[in-house]
Amino acid sequence: MDRVFIEGLEVDTVIGAYDWERGIRQCLRLDLSFAWDNRPAAAGDDLTLALDYASVSTRIQAFAEQAQFQLVETFAERLVEVLMAEFKITWVRLKLTKPGAVPAAKGGVGVEIERGCR
Repeated sequence: MDRVFIEGLEVDTVIGAYDWERGIRQCLRLDLSFAWDNRPAAAGDDLTLALDYASVSTRIQAFAEQAQFQLVETFAERLVEVLMAEFKITWVRLKLTKPGAVPAAKGGVGVEIERGCR
């Protein structure tokens, strides 16, 4: 199985359960891996057959701009649903980190989900 990945993508969004969080935008850091058969794109050097990570990144940014969830779990689930449907992706792994949510956790806290079939 081939994989296309996007690592360290930072997006600003409204996220959090506390009242003070509802009025600000916070940074989330995303690491994604997608199952994708790269052979057709590589055979003809054809971007239209590749999973265009620039387009995927732009869509993620647009999703985050509109999102207003309390839970990072909800953000992760909804984002993966959108990406799988819009880009015809069969498998996704998403690690979502919310830096600063727990000050003692210097690397951040968050969730990691995997959806679909490899």
